[in-house]
Amino acid sequence: MSTSVRTPVQIAWVTRDLDATETALTALLGARKWVRMPDVHFGPESCTYRGAPADYVADISLSYVGDMQVELIRPVRGDNIYDDFLRAGGTGLHHICITADDPVAFAAALAQAEAEGAEVVTRGVMPGGMEFAYVSAPDAGVPYIEIAYIPDEIKSFFDYIKQEQV
Repeated sequence: MSTSVRTPVQIAWVTRDLDATETALTALLGARKWVRMPDVHFGPESCTYRGAPADYVADISLSYVGDMQVELIRPVRGDNIYDDFLRAGGTGLHHICITADDPVAFAAALAQAEAEGAEVVTRGVMPGGMEFAYVSAPDAGVPYIEIAYIPDEIKSFFDYIKQEQV
């Protein structure tokens, strides 16, 4: 990938039970305070899933271990990449996220991944302008790599969560 794509900034689990996974990762990794975002909607106006408009909801919980963001995702409803994962093998490590410096770098990283044969399974734009795409990466030992562009407003929110860990 190009130099405008950064090293991993997040590791994410998909789970059926946020409470149990938060407790386990607090004990194992030292994550402290978790910030929950219930009912995050990935809608057809801004997201796709397997090339078609997406319409699904997930509960998300965030924490930090040092500078590494830890994300937990519990699918709630709709066809989505997270339910696919649960059906295929249960809960566990789902993806690692790398970030691009800007939307141009995001598009270039995504185009490069596709040119190298990676399947883009889902992608979208979240409120606040965060762009994301999950590319299939089973040969890397993790189901997906998420490529994301995170604008300053969202980075400020993430920094707030990180400061709460002290």
